[in-house]
Amino acid sequence: MKITLYIILGIVVIGIGFFVWFFVFFLQVPELKIPENSSEKEKIVLIDNWLANLNAERKFNGGILIIKDGIPTLAKTYGYTNFQRTEKLNNNASFRLASVSKQFTASGIMLLNEKALIDYDDQVSKYISNFPYQNVTIRNLLNHTSGIPDSYLYLAENAKEDIGILTNEKATKLIVENKPKAHFNPNDQYQYSNTNYILLARIIELVSQQSFENFMKDNIFNPLGMNNTRVWNLISRDKTFQGKTDDFEDLAGETRELKPTFVDGVAGDGGIFSSIDDFVIWDNFWYANNLISDKNMKEAFKKPTLNNGELSNYGFGWLIINEDVVMHDGAWLGANTYFTRNIKTKTSLVLLDNSSNLFFDQIIENIK
Repeated sequence: MKITLYIILGIVVIGIGFFVWFFVFFLQVPELKIPENSSEKEKIVLIDNWLANLNAERKFNGGILIIKDGIPTLAKTYGYTNFQRTEKLNNNASFRLASVSKQFTASGIMLLNEKALIDYDDQVSKYISNFPYQNVTIRNLLNHTSGIPDSYLYLAENAKEDIGILTNEKATKLIVENKPKAHFNPNDQYQYSNTNYILLARIIELVSQQSFENFMKDNIFNPLGMNNTRVWNLISRDKTFQGKTDDFEDLAGETRELKPTFVDGVAGDGGIFSSIDDFVIWDNFWYANNLISDKNMKEAFKKPTLNNGELSNYGFGWLIINEDVVMHDGAWLGANTYFTRNIKTKTSLVLLDNSSNLFFDQIIENIK
């Protein structure tokens, strides 16, 4: 009996030891070493080589964009578009943006405001019939101060047999009919909720009388010349599109495709794809553009004042770090995404990966 117990304990200890060893040696990336006296050009070469080595070790599969003083200094991709590793990425490859999509959705709402079709302080109930959350405004949705619980996935799972593919309309209907209890009164506090941005996309559809996909294409992406950027999900007419990256998992040298499920018919909280080259245009959009006035653009970067007088730190699709720096990140299926901008220095970093990368946060910390 004691021998058996010792054997079991030994196996457990060995298992724990193997896990620690695996974490230290396989779930770590080598440090990016940049000497203090390095020039900007030398830094870029070191980052490029470092990412190329990570790709060779299958610890990075994606693209990077670094912008200094408004000019791209590194715009490059490393790896493959698909889990079969048969087609190489390029700067026009379109990556799933996950929650970085929220700033795109915000731009659509801002354009409706620019056209005087909505006001940020309009109540959501003005646009969505029988909306159960009184006094919640469009601004509350943008700022994540609505108090609406992020329950659309739970509600959809419970109604899966009747839903088919979940859409913004169906998700909104589930919220209206089930009336999940609000977590707090509007503007009492900040609480991140994907549901807020699905509701914003639904408002865009109701006001514009277009699908969210077509509205963004006609009014944002095409006018800006973002040819590799679009909304795509399971209700898109195209089953796929040229340049689209697929989501996959790459672990210990084994790859597995990650396919969308029935909930991937919604968009607004996610659902937008874009490329490294298009992010040059998108970064510049937030400085100046011909679609939205400078005064209106500044609304996106205002810290909301809560009911208690304290400031929150989420604007319109942007986490506001300070008066100079804003950022957003995201993750869904195989996508890991990161976008940060220093408005004062006109410096930006975009990092995109479609391989369910366990090292993604470490890579960001080394580069930024």
